[in-house]
Amino acid sequence: MADHDTGINLVILDRDGVINEDSDAYVKSVEEWKPIAGSIEAIAALRESGYEVAVATNQSGIARGYYSIEVLDAMHEKLRGLLLKMGSEVGPIAYCPHGPDDDCNCRKPKPGLLRQISEHYQFDLSGAYMVGDSLRDLQAGAAAGCQCVLVKTGKGEQTWKKIVAGESGDWPDLLIFDSLSEFAKSLVRGSEH
Repeated sequence: MADHDTGINLVILDRDGVINEDSDAYVKSVEEWKPIAGSIEAIAALRESGYEVAVATNQSGIARGYYSIEVLDAMHEKLRGLLLKMGSEVGPIAYCPHGPDDDCNCRKPKPGLLRQISEHYQFDLSGAYMVGDSLRDLQAGAAAGCQCVLVKTGKGEQTWKKIVAGESGDWPDLLIFDSLSEFAKSLVRGSEH
């Protein structure tokens, strides 16, 4: 699903639970930031097959005082470093540093982070994929007009059970994969035709 006016294919990823292991106690340090098996390779494979890859992540741990923006930047440098070792890269990493009660426009399920990414690439997101493990990721993607993808890593399995039980609205066009790695393999195969 490319934006035919620009020729750019874009995949937007949530971070915790999609790229790296999630923690109910928050990922608070570079040492705690551990990639999910196959996720770095998945990003590299998407890039290799012509997709731009960006990240949109809620980081309320900053507002809660669990870690600083400098620590968050260091986590993202770790991600970029792992990709660089594979000869790859990731585009913008948009993050919301606010807490749930801050009434900002960027915290998912609001689409503000996705709009920042849209502005970076200078096109609307109707041709983009939003990959997440939580309902708020999917809601942000839907609000921005993205094709939503649920991965079952992180909180994805719980999210899927809620959707199946009818507790989370109607998602007729939702794509579901076991992991970012499986999604990337499917998308790369599809782009080779």
